Amino acid sequence: MQDPKMIRNFCIIAHIDHGKSTLADRLIETTGALTMREMTNQVLDSMDIEKERGITIKAQTATMNYKAKDGKIYHLNLIDTPGHVDFSFEVSRSLAACEGALLVVDAAQGVEAQTVANVYLAIDANLEVIPVINKIDLPSADPEGVRAQIEEELGIDATHAVLASAKSGIGIVDILEAIVARVPPPQDNNSETLRALIFDSWFDSYLGAVSLIRVFSGSVTKGQRMMMLSSENTYEVLKIGQLTPKLIDVKTLSSGMVGIVTGSIKSVRDTKVGDTITDGNHPDKRPLIGFKEARQMVFGGIFPVDSSDYQNLKDSLEKLMLNDSSLTIEPEVSQALGFGYRVGFLGLLHMDIIQERLEREYNLDLIFTAPTVVYKVRTTKGENLLIENPSKLPEATAIEEIQEPYVAMTIHTPEEFIGGILKILQEKRGIQKGLEYTNAKKVKIIYELPMNEMIFDFHDKLKSISRGYASMDYEVIDYRPGDLCKVDIMVNGDKVDALASITHRSTADGRGRVICKKLKELLPRQMFLIALQAAIGSKIIARESISALRKDVTAKCYGGDISRKRKLLEKQKEGKKRMKQIGNVEIPQTAFLAILSLDDD
Repeated sequence: MQDPKMIRNFCIIAHIDHGKSTLADRLIETTGALTMREMTNQVLDSMDIEKERGITIKAQTATMNYKAKDGKIYHLNLIDTPGHVDFSFEVSRSLAACEGALLVVDAAQGVEAQTVANVYLAIDANLEVIPVINKIDLPSADPEGVRAQIEEELGIDATHAVLASAKSGIGIVDILEAIVARVPPPQDNNSETLRALIFDSWFDSYLGAVSLIRVFSGSVTKGQRMMMLSSENTYEVLKIGQLTPKLIDVKTLSSGMVGIVTGSIKSVRDTKVGDTITDGNHPDKRPLIGFKEARQMVFGGIFPVDSSDYQNLKDSLEKLMLNDSSLTIEPEVSQALGFGYRVGFLGLLHMDIIQERLEREYNLDLIFTAPTVVYKVRTTKGENLLIENPSKLPEATAIEEIQEPYVAMTIHTPEEFIGGILKILQEKRGIQKGLEYTNAKKVKIIYELPMNEMIFDFHDKLKSISRGYASMDYEVIDYRPGDLCKVDIMVNGDKVDALASITHRSTADGRGRVICKKLKELLPRQMFLIALQAAIGSKIIARESISALRKDVTAKCYGGDISRKRKLLEKQKEGKKRMKQIGNVEIPQTAFLAILSLDDD
């Protein structure tokens, strides 16, 4: 049994691309947790997408033994955290499993938006925060300026901040010594009943659902019964291990330790992040730190380009759900796109990653409909509905009120880009809540704006206006009534459900016109006239026409009376009229792809 006094549990928090994964690599290398032969770059980022994009999606852990300068061997548990706002629930669970946090700040970039968000989470969780100023060997590094920024913006004493360069290996031993000296050891609760927090879970084809846990009291041993507190299901513990990050079998995990447990659990849904594991025979029914279900914020339809791929799409989504319990799926039928699924995601990055994984890992050609958020609708009959699909919105006459989700957004940007950023925020119906200079050249902008306006192309526009220097962070705050309406797109009088959208009345006309214009460019001409219309209820707000292809029926007339030509043209006109009544317009998949990635300009 491990002495809790010799254990240190810590995590690394940082903005994207500030060197978190590289620092984790150096710590693992320096403590010898993996041999040089087993080391790879970004060793804790197991997915290809994580390595390519330089982001952490799944929280990982590494258990290291470090012989400190005082001659004692300490047991260090590094709990990696995702950096992106979409995964803030996973970040909060990872922080709950620690007593300390390394705050990594880039010596050239300074404090960024997500650094601030995650630092506040760490302070709320009562963690000992150790500032680390990374990348000090860069030519543009300003360690002293960043030290002052940490103190001003975050209110953290940075006089003992560790100066380091994870890439060059500078300051790594100083960081390890700071962890040993400043991170408090976990409490010794070995004599109490087992209570452990699940802060990550995944599916393994040999072991079933694997839970990554931090033991807060008691101990877990192979063969004992364990109970999941949220569902009260009990399982036999079949395997216990620690990740170095290579899996090593151990007999017991005692108070303060971090490791994995498995128990022939078939689904990740039974091992929810944030749940408490307790002793199955003598359960302690007090849950650890507020368990909550993951909340889906963005919804989108996924349809196969080739309808014969529907079964493959279903199987692929089910496999992804084994590893990602925050996904929700339900079957959806679209008149235009056929059979598919409506999928709930934590946010836009989560949606992007799932899309890429489906296309790369499962070789699927897919159409993703435009992302939507959940609206609260109160009908005239007094019913309260949650609508995430525009085609399910009731008729305008049956709606009393529509409420849309609002987000509180914090943007950190160099001062020269303020004008352009404020202009977009105003266009997106934002409400200014604050604007302050954090130092001579950097500004913090706080706005509240509708989530629907943010999810389309806000992040891309922000990055292009600020040349990539601005960073943003957001959280959903509440639902507010809005003057919203459903814009239907009709082709030849038939509504195309996949192109319907819920928008604010002030921007509805513009959006309708843009889609009709785009459709006119993309749809092939037919033998009859095609009318493209955008409508709110029964009111047409935009129209474009695709003229008919014409055959020159008068070519065979070499003279004679004009009435002969007229007769032929009238006959052609009648034929086209009849064709329009029974004609069907096939919308090619390329048109959908182009419109669904439509920019609102």
